[in-house]
Order: sequence, then C-alpha cells, then structure tokens
Amino acid sequence: MLMMINLKNAEHYVWGDGCDGWFLHKSAAFTLIQERVPVGKAEVRHYHEYADQVFYVLQGVATLEVDGIIHQLQAGDSLAIPVGAAHQLSNQGPDELHFLLISQPNSHGDRVLAPLESA
Repeated sequence: MLMMINLKNAEHYVWGDGCDGWFLHKSAAFTLIQERVPVGKAEVRHYHEYADQVFYVLQGVATLEVDGIIHQLQAGDSLAIPVGAAHQLSNQGPDELHFLLISQPNSHGDRVLAPLESA
C-alpha cells in the first residue's frame, strides 16, 4: 500500500548532539532521510563499507570533509560519497542545516569510525 510520508508522520530519530533525522523511505535497498543539524554541530568522521551516499542540501550550508578535502555545499548542491570514503559533515554556517541523505544500500549499522590521523 502506498503512503505519503512527511516530517509529521515519518519515523524520527535523534543523533549526535541535538541533530534530527526523519526516514522518508526505509528499505534494505536504500534510505532517504531528511536531517537537521543545528549551528556548530557535526557528525563523527566515518566511512561505510557497503553504502554509497548522496547529500543534497535543502537549507543552510554543509561543510563536508571527504578524504581530507573540504567541500562547502549550499542549498541546491549535492555531493556523492562513494563506499569507503572517510567523511564528516558539520554545520559551520550561521543557520540550521537541512539536507536529504540517500544511502544505497541502507547505511544504518554500516558505519566505521575514521578519526583524522595526527601528523
């Protein structure tokens, strides 16, 4: 049965320090999640052994470090992260960050921590 999903009825979870995620689609094949990151907050640096991901910014500015390279994404920008690429998303902008995250396959449970190595 088809069902319209939005932020009012989507499965919600809290991650990190006050960040939110809403499953707009959840299956073994892929997930579509809308996430909210308050100013100054960040995800831990990690990589995925199985999932490719695409970040698409809806509002705010996302700072995405991928394998040591910094990318600044604004509303309307997207960035694909391939399997195995260490990455960290943060909100260093002046406003809340809202973005869509597509993971194929589903990336929940597929996160390996990847702290930056000290020089």
